[in-house]
Amino acid sequence: MAARKTQTVNTVAQLEKQLDQLQTQLNKARSAEEKAAAKTVDSQQKAVTKAKNALKAARTKLAAAKKKKKTPASAKQVTAANAAVKKAQTAANSASAALAEAKATLASIKSGNKVAAQFSAAMSKAQREMAKKQKAADKKAAAKAKVAAKKAAAKQKAAERKAAAKAKLAARKAAAKAKAAAKKAAARQKAAERKAAAKAKVAAKKAAAKQKATAKKAATKAKAKKAPAKRKTTAKKAPAKKKTTAKKAPAKKAAAKRGRKPKAK
Repeated sequence: MAARKTQTVNTVAQLEKQLDQLQTQLNKARSAEEKAAAKTVDSQQKAVTKAKNALKAARTKLAAAKKKKKTPASAKQVTAANAAVKKAQTAANSASAALAEAKATLASIKSGNKVAAQFSAAMSKAQREMAKKQKAADKKAAAKAKVAAKKAAAKQKAAERKAAAKAKLAARKAAAKAKAAAKKAAARQKAAERKAAAKAKVAAKKAAAKQKATAKKAATKAKAKKAPAKRKTTAKKAPAKKKTTAKKAPAKKAAAKRGRKPKAK
């Protein structure tokens, strides 16, 4: 009996010793887990800071682009800056959500470690109560994380709507500007075409008048050349008629003479 009792005591002591060792290892593991979670929070905090700085820089670039003189190139820069701001905003929101999640995880770990420490010092009843508290703490942390995520999502949605509205307004302004520029260019083109047509019409009239004058001058010259030729032909033809008449007259006289001679006989 005594041997059995001693053996039982030794077994319990060994189990208690093993339990203590396991509890120590568990505490170390929990501490390491808490440290790792804290490092994650610190790293995520740096990422949030970096994302916010990038967002700030993108907004500064956007403001600088908006201050520039409105040109197609500046409109493209504004559009690109808006896209950069939107991207930076998304990255910042994602980083903030990740930070909130990391903080919630750290809070849960800390709370769990606290509860575990209480568990190690309490009895089974206290352990059950601590389990209830842990469950309530987890539920509360989950609710907080959910609320934080909902707020972040609402904020991101509002930022996206605002950015979309700005982009839409910028697009409308750019379209209106392009339309006005096209209208002006068309008016200028039309005016240039009218001016060119008027110039062509005047040039055609001048060319026609010049051609008409040249033709008239040529006709006058031709007429002037024909007039002396007619005069020469008439001058030549007149003496010929006189010769024929002159030749015919002596013939008639000869015939008359011939006629008279018989009468004389």
